[in-house]
Amino acid sequence: MLKCRTVWKKLAPLARASSTVCRQNVRRAGLNNGRIPASVPAAHMSTGPAGGGRENQLYVLLVGAACIGGGIYAYQTIKGDKQRYQDRLAEISSRPHKAATEQAATYLQAEAPAAEATETEAIPEPKAAPSPEESIPPATEAEVTAPSETTELPPGLDSAPASLKLPSHAPYLLIGGGTASFAAARSIRARDPGAKVLIVTDEPDLPYMRPPLSKELWFSDDPSVTETLRFKQWNGKERSIYFQPPSFYINPEELESTGNGGVAVLTGKKVVHMDVRGNKVKLDDNTEISYDKCLIATGGVPRNLQVIERAGDEVMKRTTLFRKIEDFKSLDKVSRNAQSITIIGGGFLGSELACALGRRSNESELEVIQMYPEKGNMGKVLPEYLSNWTTEKVKREGVKVISEALVKSVTYKDDKLEIKLKDGRLVKTDHIVAAVGLEPNVDLAKSAGLEVDSDFGGFRVNAELQARSNIWVAGDAACFYDIRLGRRRVEHHDHAVVSGRLAGENMTGASKPYWHQSMFWSDLGPDVGYEAIGIVDSSLPTVGVFAKATAKDTPKAATEKSGTGIRSESETEDVATSPVASSTPAPAVEQHKDDYGKGVIFYLRDKVVVGIILWNVFNRMPVARKIIKDGEEHADLNEVAKLFNIHED
Repeated sequence: MLKCRTVWKKLAPLARASSTVCRQNVRRAGLNNGRIPASVPAAHMSTGPAGGGRENQLYVLLVGAACIGGGIYAYQTIKGDKQRYQDRLAEISSRPHKAATEQAATYLQAEAPAAEATETEAIPEPKAAPSPEESIPPATEAEVTAPSETTELPPGLDSAPASLKLPSHAPYLLIGGGTASFAAARSIRARDPGAKVLIVTDEPDLPYMRPPLSKELWFSDDPSVTETLRFKQWNGKERSIYFQPPSFYINPEELESTGNGGVAVLTGKKVVHMDVRGNKVKLDDNTEISYDKCLIATGGVPRNLQVIERAGDEVMKRTTLFRKIEDFKSLDKVSRNAQSITIIGGGFLGSELACALGRRSNESELEVIQMYPEKGNMGKVLPEYLSNWTTEKVKREGVKVISEALVKSVTYKDDKLEIKLKDGRLVKTDHIVAAVGLEPNVDLAKSAGLEVDSDFGGFRVNAELQARSNIWVAGDAACFYDIRLGRRRVEHHDHAVVSGRLAGENMTGASKPYWHQSMFWSDLGPDVGYEAIGIVDSSLPTVGVFAKATAKDTPKAATEKSGTGIRSESETEDVATSPVASSTPAPAVEQHKDDYGKGVIFYLRDKVVVGIILWNVFNRMPVARKIIKDGEEHADLNEVAKLFNIHED
């Protein structure tokens, strides 16, 4: 086109000159024609005066030549542009092959033996992060949701070089890498497929489920279970404790540039400051990340006894506060080398670990001791008669139980820990596991200006789990208002799943209130387990209805039926309808038998059922949830127990 303009500029003066001559001739012809008599035929006027035709012919030739030349050049230009376009497409299509070749070379260099790497320290390593044009596109939603059973690589994403470029902005920022955060991320992506979600966690691992850490992993026959973190559920199926393999996630440095969105996990980083007005957070390395919407799912930290904290470094080095994967690995190692382990705490976690370690003690010389201030195991939850029965069950697992034990002091002497109780009893052990509860992690409350509940702890949120207009809280750290049971804070897996899912929906505009009654469960091995919902407090009046158990009334049989070891995965999807009571006549309420095979325990407040425990009764949680939701008084709880079909064989 530039050449065409140049030619036209050269021809334009000639064309204008010819046009001027033509106009002058026409004007002259008009004057001459004015002198011709009116009788002259009009046809003769078309001949014009003598000498005027040559200039007109020159004008026509010049204009025609310019048009023909411009047309020829335009054709050649379009043809050349088409060829260049085809070459460009060929170049672009060849880039994935180039990127794959470069990545293969990078991986081969990274996997070279350590000795070879030492010899070539002077050679700079190639950069691992490709350019945005060469980066491999993230997997589609259909690809990433399929669980992988072949991936055995360490799932942390913190193996990237220290100089990686972290995203400066995340449309959805999730603080904490636990169950609630993962549930929220999945919920956000389900409602907004193109969403870009960044999870920031101070742990070195990808999101994982915590219940197997104190349950199934301890019953694994695989000697490398601490490395694979795979276990067999009670139904015999094998799975990993990680919710998804590493391929499900994208690298944090690719989050801003990816077109399809995705979930990225920034491991080994802690959010230390939150600027609510500026919509940004600061990490422990002073990196700042801004956000549009934020979820706080920081969970909790294990409590410790003050007497242990004041006892000194030698005692603390021999004390485990059980919470994370690294705690499981550490305690597993201790249990294989120590002669004695003492568990302080008689709640869910302490009892599960006691049974698990007790099983292991049958195969070794390990002594397992469990001590707690209550009279019986699970004394704060179970009625006294059932607590005593559970205590005997724990003893049969090989555990030495010390009840009504109040720790006065702990010292380290002669390679042993000496635990002195307030009543004068002395216990010597090699290692202590403190399982005395959880403290909600509210470290960000001060910098963020968020309210902390003075009674239950945790961030106070409204019915939509909101703490501010663009800040939500879920999981153990959320103190929410239950429309049936009042303000509460719950520390169980099912609550983390449901509250995280709801927070994710509300972050994408759902505006749904939290009405779900979450359940929790505990297994004392594969033969005895229970599920609970609502307020289960042994200080409340209780009514228990029991029946004889059968072979199918065990956690193992329940997981075989549901197909999952994490029972809330199936329970939370069920919706209770009006249940049909069993036609089998029920015996009288049994509260003083020595054998509590299976049954239902109702917890009452003002004659209304506020909590239910299903003892070796499984897959009936929707019924229990409906009873609490209805909030009605029941004249005969024995009739209500029929709804759970506990008297059927």
